[in-house]
Amino acid sequence: MAKLEIENNFTPIVHDDKYILEVNKLKKYFPIKGGLLQSTVGHVRAVDGITFNIERGTTMGLVGESGCGKSTAGRTILRLLEKTGGQVLFNGQEVHDLSKKELKKLRTKMQIIFQDPYSSLSPRLPIHEIIGEAVREHNIVPSNEYNDYIDQIMRNCGLQPYHKDRYPHEFSGGQRQRICIARALALNPEFVVCDEPVSALDVSIQAQIINLLKDLQEQYNLTYLFISHDLSVVEHISDTIGVMYLGDLVEYGKKEDIFAEPLHPYTKALFSAIPIPDPTVKMNRVILEGSIPSPANPPKGCKFHTRCQYCKKGLCDEVKPEMKDLGNGHHVVCHLYNDK
Repeated sequence: MAKLEIENNFTPIVHDDKYILEVNKLKKYFPIKGGLLQSTVGHVRAVDGITFNIERGTTMGLVGESGCGKSTAGRTILRLLEKTGGQVLFNGQEVHDLSKKELKKLRTKMQIIFQDPYSSLSPRLPIHEIIGEAVREHNIVPSNEYNDYIDQIMRNCGLQPYHKDRYPHEFSGGQRQRICIARALALNPEFVVCDEPVSALDVSIQAQIINLLKDLQEQYNLTYLFISHDLSVVEHISDTIGVMYLGDLVEYGKKEDIFAEPLHPYTKALFSAIPIPDPTVKMNRVILEGSIPSPANPPKGCKFHTRCQYCKKGLCDEVKPEMKDLGNGHHVVCHLYNDK
């Protein structure tokens, strides 16, 4: 049986009121079962010690290749998944230390918009039930104001009240995603995890949903964690950006700084793949060689060293780099910046 060893010798966070969410060395491992007795033979290190903060009323974009741990990080922050280690503070409260009763109260303040607007809506419930089920459960408004409240939420999300008795199969993909947004917004949240909310939609509909999210953010002073692999969308909506690779946060900072000067070799490779709508501009594409290592057996040292053209033998393949602040809140995890 594989024994799981977790290093939890991090320094606890001292809460800062300007941050609505503070994540410190967050880890989420999944057991791998095998053998006749289905014993634990290893662990998938989906999220392996990420640290970042989000200021109130802002949007943080979380980007990276498929399978890097973005969605798992978002769900662990909301405690839809139990953490393996680290800290998650929401308004100064450790989310994973709350009792069931305390967590139920917090649920109204932390919501999620799922990636697939088709599978995330119950086909057996009309729209007013989907949006209003949790409103009744948490007593958001008095019963005599319930119908007017649902109507107003639907209007705010670009839906008409006469849609309320229809079922999800009667709507297009963009309309279904508006229903998902309305369901999250109906609980009057402060923080919303947007888990690739536009990746399943057409480009023209994507723009409408992104603009809707931005309008709702201004109207309700919402804070977003926007998970996506589309860098052009992230650039449009985000204030800060975190870049994940194989469970690690390799770069983190303000949007302007990261797009103007990406520092980590992985970030540079990601950004070089962004298409430029100008045939006269020559693309300096960075091609990554090799395949992504398994999160069940990550490389020693820097996890990216197996694909990095700047890899230093004896350092990058042996020593894990620490997160370094290079000024203006621009953090990078790379041995190239040890002397800076």
